[in-house]
Amino acid sequence: MTDQKQPDLFESGLEQRKATLGAEYVEANLAKADQFSMPFQKAMTEWCWGFGWGDEAIDAKTRSMMNLSMIGALGKMHEWELHLNGAINNGVSLEEIRAIIHVVAIYCGVPQGVECFRIARPVLVARGLLPAEES
Repeated sequence: MTDQKQPDLFESGLEQRKATLGAEYVEANLAKADQFSMPFQKAMTEWCWGFGWGDEAIDAKTRSMMNLSMIGALGKMHEWELHLNGAINNGVSLEEIRAIIHVVAIYCGVPQGVECFRIARPVLVARGLLPAEES
């Protein structure tokens, strides 16, 4: 066994989580965590963001695209909306988002694709990627 120092998964996870989801959002979640929910916040930050996102094998943009596909397939739309914002922060384009939704619709059913488009529109408008009303 080597004496190499293991990375602090919470700290590296917190950095990646803030970079993707936004520091304000992450700090607000941690601030409202109590003794009941803080262990989960810590574990999620370490496991999902420190371990899962903490290596360089897959870039953040690709991970975001994978997340949109998987979370869309699961139908977890609150998380999908959150990760849509994260995907935009990580450089996923409007055209790529559209293509991801098409794949979700093909493999998970048209109603799920419709739901993804429904959730995406206000996010994309708010982020300036779509006009408020299309003719």
